[in-house]
This record gives sequence, structure tokens and C-alpha cells, in this order.
Amino acid sequence: MSQQDLKNLIDRFQGLKIAVWGDFILDQYLYGLTRRISREAPVLIISYEKEEYAPGGAGNSVLNLSALGAEPLPIGVIGDDEAGEKIVSFFKQRNIPVSSLIRLKNFKTPIKTRILAGEENTRHQQVLRIDREAIVPDKENLLRRLYEHLQKAVTKCQAILISDYNYMTVKTRLFTSLIQACRQHRLPVTLDSRFRLLSFRGVTIATPNEPEAEAALHMEINKDSKLLIQAGQLLLRRLASQAVLITRGSKGMVLFERNQKPFFIPIYGSTDIVDVTGAGDTVISVITLALASGSNFRQAALLANYAGGLVVMKKGTATVSPQELKNAISS
Repeated sequence: MSQQDLKNLIDRFQGLKIAVWGDFILDQYLYGLTRRISREAPVLIISYEKEEYAPGGAGNSVLNLSALGAEPLPIGVIGDDEAGEKIVSFFKQRNIPVSSLIRLKNFKTPIKTRILAGEENTRHQQVLRIDREAIVPDKENLLRRLYEHLQKAVTKCQAILISDYNYMTVKTRLFTSLIQACRQHRLPVTLDSRFRLLSFRGVTIATPNEPEAEAALHMEINKDSKLLIQAGQLLLRRLASQAVLITRGSKGMVLFERNQKPFFIPIYGSTDIVDVTGAGDTVISVITLALASGSNFRQAALLANYAGGLVVMKKGTATVSPQELKNAISS
């Protein structure tokens, strides 16, 4: 497959409608200067500088898709609260539709607060993360509303991306009905699941990182290539999927397909990674767009590897542009 073939795929990303069903989180970043050690306890005193907000979780996949020229459709549940309003406002400012985001009373939008600190004129490092978590309830009326949005998405989107952070927006019984509808419409369904990987049989492709694969299979790979291959093949069978892409950080990726030898892809760019936050969201976004554009799994994985290599060199949850991706392919 030539470089030009991959670049042509990127051009086909423009205007693709991709539904993103998952857990929408507000990412909060608090920045400060490190001053001294407290006399009250052996902890840093951080002088507050500023704070920033961005959609996280499934929201980061939405932003990645949008940055690559697609038209994402977020489907999920947020609270009728300030954090939920920040997510809605962020999307509206970028012309991303919010009609399929359900504002639920008495539900608190999950928030991940990252505290980043450093001395003046130095790069700030993450020193602490605080998670305010919430589980989406099993209410019949809520499930019905969610499924109505999913049914509409099947008829007007070119793929469904599932972004599961274990806050239970992605209900397995809704998934079972959705996957049948997607098969009828021949829509790719891609999966990024933190803790429930094996709960979603029948997806087109799943993109776990190595620790997620180990946790799902209750095994340790420990840099053993034979165990890695065994894990990938086990996931293929248990998920009944067409492909599985295991991401391995600085060691690159491995693609597993039915009746094919494992396809090992070395990391693109430097192994001196700046920040892995949100890299998985970038990878699955590119995989989804490539498959929706008609690519095969190897082409999709290669493109995702370029994108992942670019985004881990950026600070925080970041995105890549079509031109950045094309430049990476040419380099």
C-alpha cells in the first residue's frame, strides 16, 4: 500500500458522519507554580495560575473526529449541571450537534481534574488527578431515549464508535440490538472499552491497549511476543470481531485479523513520549474514519499509528489535523 493510498483515504474523511456513543466526561486542568514544601505535611505548595476545560472520554473522540474533517454525532448522557453545560457549550462553539446528548436531572457529569505544576519557564507536569465519577442509571425511560438516538444514527451515519469508560452509558442490552441493526446496514462498529472489553461481542474492531487486553483475559504478557499473539487471537475469538488492534505505547501496535498473521507496526516518531493522555481516543477515531472510508484493516491501523505517534508528542488531550497526518506519512 503506497503513501498516496493512505493520503487519499484521509481526503475521504471529510464530511463523514460518525456516531460516538459513550461516556462523556469533563476534563478540568488546573495549572500552578511549584513554590515550596508545606510545613503542614510533606507535600508541594502550588500557586494557582489558571484552569482550562475540555470534553473528555467520548468527548475527546468527538473532537478528534471533528479535527479530521468528519461530522461527529455525540450520543450519551450528561448531567443537568455546570459540567454538562461546559461540554454542550464546547461542542456548540465547534458546530457539533448536541441534540443526542441527554441532560439528566440528579445525575452529575463525571469530571477528571488534572493538576499540573512546575517552576516558571519549565514544562508543567501532572502531579495529581482527581476523578468525580457517576454511573448512568438503568431507567427504562432513559434507555428508550438512548436507543431512539442510536436508531436514528444507524440510518444517517457511516460508522458507530463506542467509547466506554465504565460509567455505563453503553448498556449491553442496547448494544445487542444496535449491533444487529448495524449489520443490516453494513456499518462498521468500533470499540474502545476500558474495563468491559469482552462485554461487546460482534464489534467490527476493538482497540485495547496492552494492559486492557491483559485485564480482560486475566493474563500477563510481560513483553513475551508469543503471549501477545496468544492474547490477540483469544480476543478475536471471544469478541467474534473481524479484527483487534492492541496498542503498546512506545512499542507500537499489533493488528490481529481472522485467518491472517499478526501485523506488527513499530511506533511512528520518537519513543520519548510527552503525554499519552487521550491517545487511545485518537487511535480509534482514525480507525473508525478509515473503515468508514472503505479502507482495509491494515491501512486503518497504519494511519492510526501515524496519528497516535503525533498525538503523544503533544501535551494533554490533543488532536491531529489531516495535514499533520499527511505530513507524517511523507516524512
